Amino acid sequence: MKIIDLSLPIDESAFEIHKVDIERISHKAGVEKFNRVIMVKTLLGRIKYLLGLRILKKEDLPEGEFLSLEVVHSPVHIGTHLDYSFHYGSKSEGRPSKSADEIPLEWCYSDGVRLDFRHKRPAEVISAADIESGLKKINYTIKEKDVVLLQTGADKFYGTPRYFSDYPGVDISAIDYLLDRGVKIFGVDTMGIDRPYKFMLREFLEQRKPLYPAHFYGRKREFIHIERLANLEKLPDFGFKVICFPIRIKCTGAAWARVVAVI
Repeated sequence: MKIIDLSLPIDESAFEIHKVDIERISHKAGVEKFNRVIMVKTLLGRIKYLLGLRILKKEDLPEGEFLSLEVVHSPVHIGTHLDYSFHYGSKSEGRPSKSADEIPLEWCYSDGVRLDFRHKRPAEVISAADIESGLKKINYTIKEKDVVLLQTGADKFYGTPRYFSDYPGVDISAIDYLLDRGVKIFGVDTMGIDRPYKFMLREFLEQRKPLYPAHFYGRKREFIHIERLANLEKLPDFGFKVICFPIRIKCTGAAWARVVAVI
């Protein structure tokens, strides 16, 4: 058995549109953090703390170190994650949208299929015809609950501004093609399923074309998709399992996931 990591990290040093911050409290700084948190709970303890008294000293700990602590301040759309219908709108298919903690786990462990669209340019979309052509090329027929992974190669730009501007989008026709064949989850190695913002915004301002058509289509048809995948070139075309269990965060439109392929 071989396990291939298909995930990108949450990394505060990488170029991102939204602010990401990871507060890192070291083992040595943890000693002072412990004293501050515990002692300031009471007025007397606060006074003692300000006077320089400490209930815990580094000499009380092995190697003078306490426990480390990292606090992550990040949108749920940073790092590899699953989007569900609440992200797309308050309703989907006429019913209240579902949040990421409601994703059925049985859909998150299934057979995987990889389709290579690295020839697609950033201003283009992956259409139903492209999906069909890609399947014919690898001689595969989609079956119900397959997890279909669309490879563009954009993950190689992660950490740079190009990651947000150099990738193709997914056309509504492609979404219909997959859903009509029983696909519950599909994934992309891009930061989103719609084309880059610069193309959408220009066409909206000049021609009033809709923004985020693929995302908003989730209001009409319920679907789940994975964004920010990586390393899809390490996969065979099919013959592997995808595991993409979302982190259980209450009432969010997306949730982080450590997505892996098992061969």
